[in-house]
Amino acid sequence: MLTRNTLALILAGGRGSRLHQLTDWRAKPAVPFGGKFRIIDFPLSNCVNSGVRRIGVVTQYKAQSLIRHIQRGWSFLDGRFKEYVELFPAQQRTEETWYQGTADAVFQNLDILRDHDPNHVLILGGDHVYKMDYSRMLVEHADRGADITVACAEVPLEEATAFGVMAVNDKWLVTDFTEKPANPAPMPGQSDRALVSMGIYLFNASFLFEQLIRDHDDHQSSHDFGKDLIPYLVNHHRVYAHRYPSSCVNMAAGVPYWRDVGTIDAYWEANIDLTKVTPDLNLYDEDWPIWTYQEQLPPAKFVFDDDNRRGQALDSMVSGGCIISGATIRRSLLFSNVQVRSYGIVEDSVILPNVDIGRHAHLRRVVIEKNCIIPEGLKVGFNLEEDSKRFYVTKKGITLITPEMLGQCIHQVR
Repeated sequence: MLTRNTLALILAGGRGSRLHQLTDWRAKPAVPFGGKFRIIDFPLSNCVNSGVRRIGVVTQYKAQSLIRHIQRGWSFLDGRFKEYVELFPAQQRTEETWYQGTADAVFQNLDILRDHDPNHVLILGGDHVYKMDYSRMLVEHADRGADITVACAEVPLEEATAFGVMAVNDKWLVTDFTEKPANPAPMPGQSDRALVSMGIYLFNASFLFEQLIRDHDDHQSSHDFGKDLIPYLVNHHRVYAHRYPSSCVNMAAGVPYWRDVGTIDAYWEANIDLTKVTPDLNLYDEDWPIWTYQEQLPPAKFVFDDDNRRGQALDSMVSGGCIISGATIRRSLLFSNVQVRSYGIVEDSVILPNVDIGRHAHLRRVVIEKNCIIPEGLKVGFNLEEDSKRFYVTKKGITLITPEMLGQCIHQVR
């Protein structure tokens, strides 16, 4: 099978600085998502569900949280059948520099990749939320005789400046590729849409190795797939585009789901969307499960039933280990081990694990980092100007609260 001879490399070394303090102590792929998952669980699960079970995870920035998660939750693959999730930390294997770009991160591990001897190498980002069957892309790549295939999606034109924008001919051969253009070109016949790269690249292995060496020897290159390698290959080799809708799994209303949750606003929106009656992302799909570390926790508990002190959650998702003690939760997502004490109200909010919300607290449109202890009576989300003096408030009015902002020391250095 094509999938058995394919090695997937997930590039998971980036900080994701647009998430502000959420990535002060972890890499972006390790950020919690959806009540019990981490962002990296989505590309990892896509690999396993697609039959691609030789997986490397390339790490660099503050990787401890990510490494711990992979060790605890992704050790179930059987090495006896050449199935594994292997960590590729930055370790200066080829020269005395850390990873200088996405292509350089792969180049510095070339000796390891050659030892694995794959026929194809699938390069993935570790920071997007989506469900995709990579085996369909592999089949299309082989049938076309491509050197490289780039997965692509359609996005609104105003959002395309954050991506690599592509142009294709009628056979989906890529004719132009521009990384993060200031004025992206629209798709033919759709003036308000652009065709963009998803950061998913499928290479013939020997071809990839040759091109990484060529790029490494080019001292004018920044050694990045999107900025350097892909634009060069478009002009010299057979680069095809793979339409994401043809391999997206379980689309809601026929619309492919793919989210970059790289800002606080996007992160909040994607999580809150899961609380809707029919969310855009289906986490209840038994045919394409999202695998993760399963912490052993008791079920969520709701206590007290007085008129002014009722433990209840409406239009919300509440994870294991949570206790809603005489408080009201509306349109919110609570991760594991959250306790909301009596008379508290939480609305339109995302609460990460191990948060303790004090009595009479009233929180609206907030993202609360894990391990926060919310003081009794705290009100956030009603006066953004006042909130911004203590917390980070986005342009759309979402407030991020972390332990450090509350004067609580979680990461003891000295």
